[in-house]
Amino acid sequence: MLDTDAEPESRYHYGVIRRAIDQIDGAGRELTLDELAAEMQLSPAHFQRLFTQWVGVSPKRYQQYLAVSHARALLGARFTTLEAAEALGMSGQSRLHDLFLRWEAMTPGDVRRGGAGLTIRTGSFEGPFGPMLAMGTERGLCALAFTEETGEPAAYDDLRARWPAAAYVPDAGALAPWVEAALAQRGEARLHLIGSPFNLKVWQALLAIPSGHVTTYAEVARAIGSPRAVRAVGTAIGRNPVSWLIPCHRALRKSGGLGGYHWGLPVKRALLAHESARADARG
Repeated sequence: MLDTDAEPESRYHYGVIRRAIDQIDGAGRELTLDELAAEMQLSPAHFQRLFTQWVGVSPKRYQQYLAVSHARALLGARFTTLEAAEALGMSGQSRLHDLFLRWEAMTPGDVRRGGAGLTIRTGSFEGPFGPMLAMGTERGLCALAFTEETGEPAAYDDLRARWPAAAYVPDAGALAPWVEAALAQRGEARLHLIGSPFNLKVWQALLAIPSGHVTTYAEVARAIGSPRAVRAVGTAIGRNPVSWLIPCHRALRKSGGLGGYHWGLPVKRALLAHESARADARG
């Protein structure tokens, strides 16, 4: 299982950031360090230290990343066309920082049967962006959902409806090594993806977007050879069952709008802000 000593601290850090996001959204202006610290019931020094440890920049700088205009700024400064990215085969492996992702797609027959004959293990975990629900077969993770916005029961029902004929067994221990690797961004995580051939192409393309960068739905459509299928691409992105590892949060509208996010727009904003801050901190 995850390191129980690290869970409360990680959850606390995330909680502070989420509460700060709520304050920033409601304020309609930039809040000072003293104002934010008072709302968090922390000293300014303590609050600044927590923020800096978590995102690598000050709360003042972080507010700029959380601004609605940040998505548009990312499209100007950190847009990627995908065509220069290394092509990823579904049977190959992808490296994200120090994390190796090994892919395996379910056969079309298994997809048509709705997962019949599969045993899918489930488990709840704490992550830096809040609680998560993981699901996986013996071959790898098939789902990783943020549940802060939706609630775990709703997320569970949503994912189970995608593979209704599978057998579901609570077994967080079996999933823990893959989830731990995903959260630490090092080691190896296996994915066993269940989706249509079109969805798999879209999800594969998303993996070519570097952390701290973004692309557009239209660019993803062009990259998979279906430039007119922007709406279908948006639907496939919304159907991505493996949040964070398959980075659908890095796909934006061409206008610079955030677009949708299946697990809640506050989480998408937090993910983009976190990755942008990390990228800038690395220089």
